[in-house]
Amino acid sequence: MGIVAGLDSSSEFTRIVVCDADTGAVIRQGYAAHPSEGGAPAGGRRTEIDPQAWLVSLGEAAAGGLLEGVQAIGVSAQQNGLLALDADGELVRPAILGNDKRAQAAAADLIDGLGGRTAWAEAVGCVPQASQPVAKLRWLARNEPDTARRIAGILQPHDWLVWQLLGRPARRTTDRGGASGTGFWSPASGAYRSDLVELALGHRVALPDVLAPAEPAGHTPEGLLISAGTGETMAAAFGLGVGPGDAVVSLGASGSVFGVHHEALTDPSGTITSFADATGMHLPVVHTLNAVRALRGTADLLSTGLDGLSELALASSPGSYGLVLLPYLEGERTPQLPHTAGTLSGLRRESMKPEHLARAAFEGMLCGLADALDVLRGRGVSVRRVFLLGAAAELPAVQAIAPALFGTQVVVPQPADYAALGAARQAAWSLGAFRGSLSPHEPPRWPSAASQVFEPGEDLAVGQAVRQQYVAVREEIHPGAFQHS
Repeated sequence: MGIVAGLDSSSEFTRIVVCDADTGAVIRQGYAAHPSEGGAPAGGRRTEIDPQAWLVSLGEAAAGGLLEGVQAIGVSAQQNGLLALDADGELVRPAILGNDKRAQAAAADLIDGLGGRTAWAEAVGCVPQASQPVAKLRWLARNEPDTARRIAGILQPHDWLVWQLLGRPARRTTDRGGASGTGFWSPASGAYRSDLVELALGHRVALPDVLAPAEPAGHTPEGLLISAGTGETMAAAFGLGVGPGDAVVSLGASGSVFGVHHEALTDPSGTITSFADATGMHLPVVHTLNAVRALRGTADLLSTGLDGLSELALASSPGSYGLVLLPYLEGERTPQLPHTAGTLSGLRRESMKPEHLARAAFEGMLCGLADALDVLRGRGVSVRRVFLLGAAAELPAVQAIAPALFGTQVVVPQPADYAALGAARQAAWSLGAFRGSLSPHEPPRWPSAASQVFEPGEDLAVGQAVRQQYVAVREEIHPGAFQHS
């Protein structure tokens, strides 16, 4: 069918993969960091940027004829950024990135403004959070009112990149996945709630058209097809090839767990955020605040690194000689305990050894993520296997312990640019549907990611016992918190 490209513009870099449209085989790859723009603020990552930096990075990543012969491009980008445009399509200020936390109070105001968490969950499948564009709009209205009054249109990072690649046409577009993260589009109804934009900003603005999964955003003047694009989470899911029955656990400093489901979920507690995906399905997501940060903290305490911590943990035994670590080092979102701290329980003379503390850290982190999986299971989301992503997924202790605690097969894909691959697969789908060689309802069948597979086997009963030990401590310290989260 041809050659397609997928580009992923993350928070720090642009990656491009050029693939055979029929087989998904990677032909060429490109990479470039985003140019520095004065650096991040002290103690953290930057929260605003001139998006022209993304175009510079894209140009560098595509240098040397990388895109020669490409017939279609898909775009993945960091989620929850806000690009506010005036009536002429020019930016009224730098882009606000998804990691900006200044809108926490604004999010709380919005929750009250619509009548509570249940009202929001029923309206758009999520409860406002500081990262979302809807909360950023409220923050702008309160803190930069002159700028806010000039806003006539809103885009997210992948929307803006698609628009730029197409030469800034009159029509601006997004996709279901990107729209579902805004806080003013309903995955259940497939429609915008413009009244929520007005609630946040004080006036209504032009919103991008939401494209169907295989619908192209348009063609460049040179005839290159540009597909709808999507957010990084949705692109990575598409690149991995996950489907119903699959869950994905991402191990960063914090953690996220999402499943693939046939319908949007409503969760008044806000524990589940109901995203749409890039294929027509839904990705209910549950977040934890503490994942690898619990491992790193324990490794620091034991004067070792993550590899050393893993080796120590495997010298212990399931249950860590009774040690239980509730890994709530930064408070927690699942369960909702924003102001709590971590707890180490079960200290006895025989348990006070480095290897038992190391294993308790791994078991605590994975039990916390198993709690998140249980939230999805409790809402009818099928979980028959779990994909583990992130560098920590390569640790032998994680691979040894996770299957029994999750109670299912665990798949660890080999490291790859899955968001860029998902964007390329979307481009192939859009190109095939445009030409009539593929159904708009059935994406191209690319091979599954090369992976290691780990089964719970005979350890399943042992894993259940470890989880029961963890739950008993959790309920003793925070009674009822999980049921009400």
